[in-house]
Amino acid sequence: MTEPRARADNLPTQAGPDAAVDAEMFDLAPVSLWLEDYSGLSALFRRWRAEGVTSLATHFAEDPARIAECAATLRVIKVNRRTLQLFEATGLTDLVGNLDRIFQAESLDCHATELVQLWEGRNSFSSNTVNYTLTGRRLDVEVTATVLPGYEADLGRVLVAVQDVTEREAARRQLDESERYARGLFEYSPVSLWVEDFSSIKRLLQEVRDCGITDFRVFLDVHEELVVRCMQEIRVIDVNEHTLSLFRAPDRKTLLRRTSEIFRDKMQRPFKEQLMELWDNKLHQQREVVNYALNGEPLYLHMQLSVLPGHEDDWALVQVAMTDITARKKAEAYLEFLGKHDELTKLHNRSFYADELNRLERKGRYPISIIMIDVNGLKAINDELGHQAGDALLRRMGEVLIKAVEEPAYACRIGGDEFAILMPDTDEHGAESMMENLDELLAINNQFYNGTMLQTAMGYATGKDGVRLETTIRLADRAMYEAKREHYLESGSGR
Repeated sequence: MTEPRARADNLPTQAGPDAAVDAEMFDLAPVSLWLEDYSGLSALFRRWRAEGVTSLATHFAEDPARIAECAATLRVIKVNRRTLQLFEATGLTDLVGNLDRIFQAESLDCHATELVQLWEGRNSFSSNTVNYTLTGRRLDVEVTATVLPGYEADLGRVLVAVQDVTEREAARRQLDESERYARGLFEYSPVSLWVEDFSSIKRLLQEVRDCGITDFRVFLDVHEELVVRCMQEIRVIDVNEHTLSLFRAPDRKTLLRRTSEIFRDKMQRPFKEQLMELWDNKLHQQREVVNYALNGEPLYLHMQLSVLPGHEDDWALVQVAMTDITARKKAEAYLEFLGKHDELTKLHNRSFYADELNRLERKGRYPISIIMIDVNGLKAINDELGHQAGDALLRRMGEVLIKAVEEPAYACRIGGDEFAILMPDTDEHGAESMMENLDELLAINNQFYNGTMLQTAMGYATGKDGVRLETTIRLADRAMYEAKREHYLESGSGR
């Protein structure tokens, strides 16, 4: 019930046994029943229509006090026992005299909805609202009302049924609260959370099994296209806010539309391992993976995957949690770089040079040419202009070598002003071509930088199969020192 309204009237007594039975049925009904007179409301509606009111909802919006005005016209004729029990009233007089305690302010909005339904010519209405017992206990109620036959014109008799749904509504509110709590945990998690559907992947793997395949690893080695196909079959259902931020997506719709830009390239290798574990029914996994933000930036992630309970047979609901480890990976890569590179020139360092010599000694890849390089006059520049000037000259040497040398060859700084180029699968002609290229790049470098000239002495040697690399290095060193001697003789230096 929603209307905060007035007095009880007396219902005319009907004669006959049927009337007595009807009265008893009304009184003993297991739900709260109210017999009411809405004729005053009908008269008020007629007056408003005569005044030009066409929309009752708009009329109420202009002045909400009109809702209470409508409620005041309603009359309670009688109620049944269940009504008195439900609202904790001692009798009809007690109930009607305290309607303002039963129908409080929060009931008015719902009551307005009921009134609009009657205004629109309906002979029944229903609503869900809040009432209170006379002791102040809250009741969630479901109200259904019907205009009795013969009273459609003046609404003189309306039967209202009130069903107590407090327990149901309390359970619903508790469920809603639980859902909000769970959604909050998902939405505002500090890690990227994905809810995905792997059911298509499940079907693809089952098709492979049905073909009699037992060694899935070998099968994937031969059919790499299946890995790409499975990546394309990942269907993303939902993601949280942190995911949008991490993957540089403006909204969920954009991210879900562009998943092909996220799941690609370097993701393929770890995803292949993931498929092999799923093949073995490992439904809880973790590993490091690579995805891509929508701006193209690679993201290194620690991924935890779980097929959710109840979906072990179809993989239709999978939760994936991803923690961004890009910064850690970059730090590890930088430390690895420092371990194998010279910080000043950015070339490979002496430690890498020694390891690569040992590797080439084992692997062969003959002929192997080695070019030894020494920067001329570095000591004099350090003495006259300071080590800062000398370091600048060494950085320029690094620029030249980085430009000239590409894998599988490697340029290394092996001492203060000493450099070496290791060139597997390269004969004398290849080594001479490299030295000519270096001379051209040195000339360009000297044109670009004003001041101190970058000058070098170079020598090479080519090792054949069966010749120790230390012999090749010694020959290259000898050739380099011969070039250095000629340089100083030509320059007139007394070195």
